[in-house]
Amino acid sequence: MARRGKQPDTSLCGRACLVASVIAGATPVAALAQERELGEIKVQGPRTPSAVRPTLQDEIVKTESFTRKDIEKSNAANVLEALDNNPGISVQVECSICNVRNIVLNNLPGRYTTLLLDGIPLFSSVSSAYGLDMVGINGVEGIDVARGAGVSLIAPEALSGTVNLVTRRPETREAIGVVQGGSFGYRRADVYVGAPFAGGAVTGSFNYNNHDAVDQNDNLVSEYTGYRRLLGGIGLFLDDVGGFSLRGRVDAISEDRGGGALGNDYAAIKASRTGNPFNWSGGRGGSPDSRGWVLPDPALATGSEVRLSNGQLLIPYDSGAGGFSEIIFTDRYQGYLIGERRLGEGRLRLAGGYAYHGQDSFYELDTYDAKQNQYYLEASYQRPFGATLMTAGLSYRFEDLRSTGVLADGTPVDGLDNYTYRTPGIFVQVYRAFLDDRLEANVSLRYDDNNVFGGIWSPRVNVLYRHTAEWSSRAAVGTGYRFPTSFFELDHGILATTRVLREINAPEESQNASYALAYASDRLSGVLSFNWTRIRNAAVLDSSACLDARGGLVNSSDPNCVTLVTLFESDPDPVAAWGADVVATYRLLPSLDVTAGAELTRYSFQPVQLFPGGTPVSPFAFARPEQRVFLRADYEAHGWQVFARATWTGTMDLARFYDYANTPRYNLDGTPKLIGVRATGPWICGQRTPSGPTSRWLQA
Repeated sequence: MARRGKQPDTSLCGRACLVASVIAGATPVAALAQERELGEIKVQGPRTPSAVRPTLQDEIVKTESFTRKDIEKSNAANVLEALDNNPGISVQVECSICNVRNIVLNNLPGRYTTLLLDGIPLFSSVSSAYGLDMVGINGVEGIDVARGAGVSLIAPEALSGTVNLVTRRPETREAIGVVQGGSFGYRRADVYVGAPFAGGAVTGSFNYNNHDAVDQNDNLVSEYTGYRRLLGGIGLFLDDVGGFSLRGRVDAISEDRGGGALGNDYAAIKASRTGNPFNWSGGRGGSPDSRGWVLPDPALATGSEVRLSNGQLLIPYDSGAGGFSEIIFTDRYQGYLIGERRLGEGRLRLAGGYAYHGQDSFYELDTYDAKQNQYYLEASYQRPFGATLMTAGLSYRFEDLRSTGVLADGTPVDGLDNYTYRTPGIFVQVYRAFLDDRLEANVSLRYDDNNVFGGIWSPRVNVLYRHTAEWSSRAAVGTGYRFPTSFFELDHGILATTRVLREINAPEESQNASYALAYASDRLSGVLSFNWTRIRNAAVLDSSACLDARGGLVNSSDPNCVTLVTLFESDPDPVAAWGADVVATYRLLPSLDVTAGAELTRYSFQPVQLFPGGTPVSPFAFARPEQRVFLRADYEAHGWQVFARATWTGTMDLARFYDYANTPRYNLDGTPKLIGVRATGPWICGQRTPSGPTSRWLQA
């Protein structure tokens, strides 16, 4: 089985930044009053220019807002591109062949981030693996990011935070079209229409996105996955239905993606199971012979190798185009409805949502077909009691997974990672302001009762203190949890063995503390943030496990090995990450804003041995840079908008995160992989994911 590392994201850098926009029958929605509500407390005022407005919302929970203008400047087609390359926020490419990408908050694994649609959680670690690429930003008014465990009262499973997409309600009739084209077959078409009517509004959105696979080192293997993506959705707003104001939408999504062998004749690629269509000598660290790669340790020779003229042993590749390709077809349907009304002295909220996610995958001659259903129901009531505002409610979450698969040799592996989670919950939150509203605090508590892991409590405290009109502090402590699924930990569905030994009996639990100091004036705004997160029972897998004749666990290299298994277990030791980030924007001229930011992260973890004789495995199993620096400039005047972005990325300790000591990695020429990677790069009109030789040595 091939293992992949992080590779460049060329989807933006490889494009021509040529945009043709057509706005027909639209009246600009300018200078709208901004209204944010926290219970009965409202903050209103004219919307300030995006570059100098405070990064944080004027709310007690530390929430970073990205407006519609911010999204437009990023030239983003989806939520991943809109959020990438911001302090404390990034996008992690976790597979260079299939391009699984996730939103990373506080430099923690992407599976710990929860995506919300108008506050409704309808994404899991299964559906987010490929699904976040399919979350379009047509009709999105803004994106709110809250970092920290349990930051959302209705999404306690977010160990690192939440990303909430706020849909846009049109105030006037409008139609917006965007067409883009560029290199590598890049094509994009966006259509958004919105129309208010008496008592409501309706919106429609459509997105088409196409990109060919990209091979930058001429070895005929893609580093960037090709895809064809179709998104369509309808939103509806009704002001009075039986006393309720309603907001809802439905979406249908379809995507085909393929990486490895070039081209989009996926049927032919799947059928190609012998021969060598690739050039393994291409690129840095390439093999001395195009037929295969060097065996770095002669002691591992099996007799099938070819001896080269320089004495090295070559492992010839003979699995065809399909043996090094991953092709994934995804269909997703989702919808939700939110209703709110006044009830007595308080406010009643009812919400519900459903999502179906289907994935038909071809993983290097193995097949994997997964179907998932998710339901979410919520009823809550918010009411003031004197100076105290209380919110209480009930929720119910359902999530399942049913999978079937066939290995390359025809062995069926049905239900390898099946699960069903039912989680009713109850929550309460109390809010109060003190010291003439200079100090605000809320305390929340959730109790959830999962059908597999039992009951779990999730408390959280948030405090906001306004030192002066310009300076404010936010502090928070809280906990969150995540129910392990084994899907994401199993390399997003790629099957290493025909059996998973599930020994995990506790959810992953996160403890988080954060502090943010914010400043905002007419010309300068900035935020300094500190975050600490500790995770207990981190889910890890060891695919080197094996059962002997008596059912005992031994290493797969043990002569008593009978049945290969993957051990799914909890790390007995906690892991932790802590860091700081800062960002500041200064209005240098009335039409020119400059921004600078930086982040620093440190980790505390050790490889864990899950059974005697087992191979130590990393509980993080992903590498992140420990430093990043950001520079930006925004110019807007006389009908022109010009913006530039530069990101410097620091080192990644690959040897530590991927446990080189116990599982060494090699280039295709047999030389050891680097223990760290450093990349820099100023980019204009796009972002770049740092490249590096992080993929493991490939073994037939």
